[in-house]
Amino acid sequence: MNALFTVFGLKTGIIRSGDSLAGCVITSAQAACNGFNDGDILVLAETAVATAEGNIIPLSTITPSAWAEKLAGRYHMDPRTAEVVLQECDSVVGGIPGFILCMKNGTLLPNAGVDASNAPLGCVTPLPRDPDRSALTIKNVIYEQCGVKIGVIIADSRTHAMRRGCSGVAIGCAGIAAVIDDRGKSDLYGRKLEVTQRAVADNIASAAELVMGEADECMPAAIIRGLGLPVIDQTGIEAIAAEECLFMGIFRKNAGSF
Repeated sequence: MNALFTVFGLKTGIIRSGDSLAGCVITSAQAACNGFNDGDILVLAETAVATAEGNIIPLSTITPSAWAEKLAGRYHMDPRTAEVVLQECDSVVGGIPGFILCMKNGTLLPNAGVDASNAPLGCVTPLPRDPDRSALTIKNVIYEQCGVKIGVIIADSRTHAMRRGCSGVAIGCAGIAAVIDDRGKSDLYGRKLEVTQRAVADNIASAAELVMGEADECMPAAIIRGLGLPVIDQTGIEAIAAEECLFMGIFRKNAGSF
């Protein structure tokens, strides 16, 4: 991996349901950095992907269940939003005011990824239905239209245990290895690394989010250029079981599941 890389923010304007997100970023990339190059990594905000794919839910169409009403009262939320969260998640772990902590597709996250930020008024956007497939589709469209081989990451913003603020997390990935295994390499003093695996896709997502922003920037994508990661035929991000997770494992041992 190279020691120097460049991040280009891609301004697209507001993305709407049915838009070709690949087409939008191709146009934006041409203006920002003379188009895509082989080896570039495109990072896309999950809300833009979900919106373009039509995964938008008007809250006026939602009737909360009794369980949603109970959780909404406990965590000071709109019961309709709580109901969407329940429909999207695999299980509920707990929560704090404004957020229900959930398990979804082997990942621990607030509100199952359901978000009202950057969604049309009165609506929420769940996560893309299949982020890996979305990443692969966009990767293939850019290859077909531009003739370049790139990696694509679908990114979300997440908080981390005992830290204030959000950083980027990759929820979909195509064309690069999401994790690089450094086990067996030597440290500065010759000791073999035993557990170190670098979350490359997450780190790239965080770098991209520095320029993408979270508010009204209309910059839902970024290109990372110069990292030197090989573009390969690989899709997906490996998760681990809750028992193997330091935070969840201790929580379950001491408190049990919700």
